[in-house]
Amino acid sequence: MNNKIFVGNLSFNTTENDLQDAFAAHGTVTEANLITDRETGRARGFGFVTMSTDEEANKAVEAMNGASLDGRTLTVNIARPREERGGNPRGPRREYSGGGGGGGGRGRY
Repeated sequence: MNNKIFVGNLSFNTTENDLQDAFAAHGTVTEANLITDRETGRARGFGFVTMSTDEEANKAVEAMNGASLDGRTLTVNIARPREERGGNPRGPRREYSGGGGGGGGRGRY
């Protein structure tokens, strides 16, 4: 089922109720979530809306992509599954054999 919608370019003043109200005109909203920063609790400017059916989700994407909410032009599309996140954002950790290594600090005497 692809009834989950990504909503980007949200105003930091937009609430989950605002999001739900905006999408309710295009079908039944089963969930509306704003994504917040874990440390500060401040909105990150995007969220997700889950519609009751795939058909309603597609209608909502067509209607709301490029629409204005709280003075911002929304980016709306069907949400893609979250990709697996590795430990290092720069790619896999490289293991080197021989020749030094970490460095830093004092050597043993």
